[in-house]
Parts: sequence; structure tokens; C-alpha cells
Amino acid sequence: MAVFIIGGGRTGSFLAKEFLTEEGKEVVIVDKEKEVVEKLKNQGFNVHWANACDPVQLEETGIRKAEVAVVVTGHDEDNLVICQLLKKYFGVPRVIARVNHPKNKWLYTRDWGVELAVSATHIIADILREEAHLGDLVTLLRLRGGEVAIVELTIEKYSPLIGKAIKELALPSESLLVGIVRGKSVLIPQGDTVLEEGDEIIALSSVKMEGELARALGATT
Repeated sequence: MAVFIIGGGRTGSFLAKEFLTEEGKEVVIVDKEKEVVEKLKNQGFNVHWANACDPVQLEETGIRKAEVAVVVTGHDEDNLVICQLLKKYFGVPRVIARVNHPKNKWLYTRDWGVELAVSATHIIADILREEAHLGDLVTLLRLRGGEVAIVELTIEKYSPLIGKAIKELALPSESLLVGIVRGKSVLIPQGDTVLEEGDEIIALSSVKMEGELARALGATT
């Protein structure tokens, strides 16, 4: 598996080290700054000196063998151009990009060749938002490019769900209860399973139905 990292700064070099610890992965770093390239070569990395915004130079790095490309330059405009080249011109199967400025996140779409956009600011904001709403619906993980979510809700004291059976809940379409953590036990929800105080409900839902799921469980998102 060939992993290409575009941008050899702190983030890029750290990711390269992480990937190198996994067997069977060839890791290649691409950077346009000669000093950065020389430094990384001295550290033992496989590095190419190239401007990834230039398709000719990018071709010379061997990018067509990439199965995954991670774009982490410090400029959003460069990241977007590179992502589009990777996906639309070179056909890289999986393209992941870092969002530098949070206001630019809306640009990082599949139209620009981005399958997964990572914004540290938005991740921190989501964590803070979730921590501030104990007892509400909390997103644990997003899948399928952010379109599907695994969410969790803890049934607090006085919750209207206490004593209700799963079959009594008006769950929306595109959502499914997949587990209940009760004490040290994990239960597979059945229609007759009755909810108790302290139960941690784990559900799978499309992101667009999270609001309806929250309302059905008496929570907020």
C-alpha cells in the first residue's frame, strides 16, 4: 500500500512516522521546499522535491501508485488544487486533506476531490459542544465521509425513556439502536428490552436523521 503525504512540515512528518510503523506500507513525502526535503532525507524518509500543484512535477513523484494521499500543506488554496489533481487527474482512490482556516471548510468537498476533510478547529468545537451537553446525544464517530454517525445517549434520572420497551420508541428511518451498555454488561437491543436509568444507548444513524433520532430519544444534538 503506497501512502503519499503532500507537505513535509510537522504534521506531514509526524504522519509519515506513524504510517512507517505499519508493515506493508510504502510512505512517500512530497514537498516543494528544498530545505525541508533535505532535512527529511537526512532523517531517512523517502522524499520528493516537487511542487504538487504542478501535474508534471507530481507525476514524476510516482503518484499514480498511491492508494491513499494525505494533503497537509499550510495553504488551503494549494490543498484544494492538489486534491483535485490527485482525484480527477491521477485517480488516487482515497484523498484526505487538512483544513487550515476553519472558514474554508465548506470548500473541501468531493467536487474538489476531497473525500475526508480534517479541521482541528471544528473537531475541538464538536468535543466542547458534546462535553457541555451531558445526557444529550453525543456523536462518537462519523463514517462514510461524514454521512453516517455512531451516537451515544445516557439515560439520566427522570428520563421519559425509563421503563419503556424498545418497540415503543418511535425511531426514525435510517437509524438503528445497536447496543445498550448497562453496568458492566453489553446488551443487544430487542423489541422487548426495557430501558433503565443509567443505560448508555449506542445508535447508528444517517447524519441527516440525527435530529429526529434525538427527539425520539428525548435528547438534543
